[in-house]
Amino acid sequence: MKEVSASFLTKKNYSESIKILNNSNTDYIHFDVMDGKFVKEKNLTVKELLKYLDLSSKKNDVHLMVSSPKNYIDALSYYNVDYITIHKEIKNYKDMINLIKSYGLKAGLAISPDTDVESIYSDLKDVSLVLVMGVNPGRSGQSFIESTKDKIDKLKNKIKDDNLNVKISVDGGINEDALKKVSNADIIVSASYILEDINNIDKIKNC
Repeated sequence: MKEVSASFLTKKNYSESIKILNNSNTDYIHFDVMDGKFVKEKNLTVKELLKYLDLSSKKNDVHLMVSSPKNYIDALSYYNVDYITIHKEIKNYKDMINLIKSYGLKAGLAISPDTDVESIYSDLKDVSLVLVMGVNPGRSGQSFIESTKDKIDKLKNKIKDDNLNVKISVDGGINEDALKKVSNADIIVSASYILEDINNIDKIKNC
């Protein structure tokens, strides 16, 4: 059975969406954070992120789509966060992985669609999660990129061959058709597909 990490990115009323997700059977609430630099969009400041984390009664999964994540990581060290995920594409990603782990938290590494999955093989021993982006980061409602399936399958084989304890998460473009292509992922992240129909959480879990 898959784990589900539900994002509220598609809704303007974040507080109401978090309340809905608190009363659902999602495994995690997924916090997408954008800085207007790593991606064009900008949403949550450190203060705002912490405010919404306080509203969550679920396990929390934070995805930092930011070029300089240190201030976020420092602030999150005091909160109940299960995964903090930063991007392979930022300059000091290795230092940020080490910072996350220094706080006793689980580090995740995200890769954008243009990043080769093989480029993170040497990093797998240092992280607890790999987030494979099924769309270009920063905007909800995009179509699932077909090459995502091959990345997930290669990654699954590498993790198995090396006997690593690393979960694979996939984010972006999730719908009923895309679910057929992500069978090797452990965690499915979804925003619009879930918030349009909360019962789709069960479809994801059982895909």
